[in-house]
Amino acid sequence: QEKLFAQFQLSDLVPEQNFYRRLKGVLDLDFLYPMTKGYYGESGQKSIDPVVFFKLCPVGYLENIISDRHLINHCGLRLDILYFLGYDIDE
Repeated sequence: QEKLFAQFQLSDLVPEQNFYRRLKGVLDLDFLYPMTKGYYGESGQKSIDPVVFFKLCPVGYLENIISDRHLINHCGLRLDILYFLGYDIDE
C-alpha cells in the first residue's frame, strides 16, 4: 500500500551536478513577469506561469520532445525537471 504522506524535499533528491539543477542556479527569468503582464488576464482559469512556460521550451528542445502533451507528461515523471521548473512532486 502506498504512503499517504511523504516527507521529503525535492532538492534533496536531485544531485548537485545534475544539469537541470545547475541550469536553475544560473537561469533567472524573473524579468519576464513585467514583460508578459499585459498578456495574462485577471479572470477565468489561471494560466501557466510565464517563467514555467519559457523554461519548458529548452526542456522540450534538450529532451527532443515536440509534442506539448508529451512534454508535460515527461516533466511530471522527471524529478530533476520538476525541480528546474519550480514545481513540487504533486504539481
